[in-house]
Amino acid sequence: MKHYLHEVADVFAEVKSSEAGLTSAEAERRLNENGKNKLAEGKKVSTFERFVDQLKDPMIIILLVAAVISAVTEMIEAGGFVTPTDSIIILVVVLINAVLGVVQESKAEKAVEALQKMSAATTKTLRDGQIVTVKSEDLVVGDVILLDAGDAIPADCRIFECASMKIEEAALTGESVPVTKLVNALMGKKENDEIALGDRKNMAYMGSTLVYGRGKAVVVATGMDTEMGKIANAITLAEEGKTPLEIKLEQLSKVLTKLVIGVCIVIFAYNILTQYILPDVKPEFFHVALDSFITAIALAVAAIPEGLVAVMTIVLSIGVTNMSKKNAIIRKMTAVETLGCTQIICSDKTGTLTQNVMTVVDHFAPNEQQLATAMALCTNADVAEDGKSTGEPDEVALINYAKTLDLPKATLVEAYPRIGEVPFDSGRKMMSTVHNSARGIIQFTKGAPDEILKKCTHLDVNGEIHEMSDALRAKIMEENTRMGNKALRVFAVAYKTYDVAPESFDSESLEYDMTFIGLTGMIDPVRPEVKDAIVECRGAGIKPIMITGDHINTAKAIARELGILTDDSQAMMGADIDKYSDEEFEEIVENICVYARVQPEHKTRIVNAWRNKGYVTAMTGDGVNDAPSIKSADIGVGMGITGTDVTKNVADMVLADDNFATIVSAVGEGRRIYDNIRKAIQFLLGSNL
Repeated sequence: MKHYLHEVADVFAEVKSSEAGLTSAEAERRLNENGKNKLAEGKKVSTFERFVDQLKDPMIIILLVAAVISAVTEMIEAGGFVTPTDSIIILVVVLINAVLGVVQESKAEKAVEALQKMSAATTKTLRDGQIVTVKSEDLVVGDVILLDAGDAIPADCRIFECASMKIEEAALTGESVPVTKLVNALMGKKENDEIALGDRKNMAYMGSTLVYGRGKAVVVATGMDTEMGKIANAITLAEEGKTPLEIKLEQLSKVLTKLVIGVCIVIFAYNILTQYILPDVKPEFFHVALDSFITAIALAVAAIPEGLVAVMTIVLSIGVTNMSKKNAIIRKMTAVETLGCTQIICSDKTGTLTQNVMTVVDHFAPNEQQLATAMALCTNADVAEDGKSTGEPDEVALINYAKTLDLPKATLVEAYPRIGEVPFDSGRKMMSTVHNSARGIIQFTKGAPDEILKKCTHLDVNGEIHEMSDALRAKIMEENTRMGNKALRVFAVAYKTYDVAPESFDSESLEYDMTFIGLTGMIDPVRPEVKDAIVECRGAGIKPIMITGDHINTAKAIARELGILTDDSQAMMGADIDKYSDEEFEEIVENICVYARVQPEHKTRIVNAWRNKGYVTAMTGDGVNDAPSIKSADIGVGMGITGTDVTKNVADMVLADDNFATIVSAVGEGRRIYDNIRKAIQFLLGSNL
């Protein structure tokens, strides 16, 4: 059942519960039947098993065989025990590589452990009609939970009581702007319709946080059945492919193995023929066979580039050091050379291509100072002692906007002390604050432009009050549309004055007959250095792909500004991916460069489609929802600043500055290293042969 498409009564019927919650006995029964509300730990692999796996590589096997044979032949030739120096060096190099490999393993386990830490420890729930606090892992489907601002969501829930709830779902959707929640079923949708997680306004999901308001919800999924559980399962199932260098070396190992065996057979047969079969006087066969065997093995060992593993380790280590100086932290050494082969970079938008800071970039108002003052005062965002703005991203953008006009929030609050407010409500789509001022009592109301405009009867033009005509209304809505077409988030603000403070601070008493001030348009702007990095990408034969949980209009606007998108046909909604089979999607994937409103499984399909077509693919991201695709990619890139522990643990490389341009710089370093390794292999093979 898609709970977000159904009314609350139907959801309660489906989970066999009610607004009064469950009885303790029923909750205990369900807990015993369905298990704890926590993510499965998965099968743990022992350190010894991991170590053995590291020794299964064909090149390593050849080196080990060469080391043993080399030691044996040295002792036979010396007629007794001697220290096999060459063999010891080979074994030390193999051991170091195996230890490094073991350390790199267990990333998936650590990722799932990090997911488990994101769960709430305790939750307020209704049991036997009473409010009790229980361990979150003891929650069951049908439990009614009580949520307040600051609470972590402990399970997947359907909201049935909502008082201005805003939930931050960044870990799941990748978008940092909190989502305003509601109670009603999503209308106009059918059961088989796919709705992006970020658009399920009546749901609350494990791993997200309530940042504003309060409410009640009924648990509809726990543990591995939650959206977070699906991601944990995807991380476990995602297979890490071999790097291009590992594939090439595997091919080289097979060729060398055949060559070495061929050399051994030919030399051994030739010596037996010339030293035992052809001569008239037959020497002792054992001595001839032993000499022939030693000669054949000596040539075979000489053909094997024993120094290759050591050279690769040294070159890759130098590359790791160089990249760390450029804010690219390498967690897996082979990722260095994989970067050099990268042909596709699938990048998350928020924080990587953009600054992850909502910023006012456009406005419409006769008086910008008045606009900024009203917007900054009609917020609950504030400035901390360290000078940083705190609060919801949208409201922080507004007080930062006022600050750029030399109107710091602290100064405004001092001049306009707040005496009352009407909190934001998703039904009204606005909020109001009432202040004392030198001119008397003044009220500021901020919200959705169309809703604010309905409540306005006048327009303030630099102190001159004009009656709101149809032409003025049309002009304001035209400006609203203009900003909306640029994918800006638009707010309107109005004011109202009083001779004495209102007797009641409620919406009906305050929000009418207001005077319109103006509009602001904000967006998460692109990083200035990314445009040049995109150009550099294309020049190097690398195709950038933008993947985001944001709305498609915002995605198109950002992609067009960066030069990723040239035509609207190159953009696709995540839900549309589900219409294609894997084979069909692979046929069209080369035509799409922007994906919007995507789910975690969509990201993995996009990455795998490119890889299946033979492209070396990189994937960047910071949220939990990015982890499965990051693990599946040829090279996974996590974010060092905004990234969750989950994504860092599965990533091959972590960007210390969360900057797309850093990836491009690292690719250049990777290409240089790959070229050096290729030259070293050619030299070693040539000299050994």
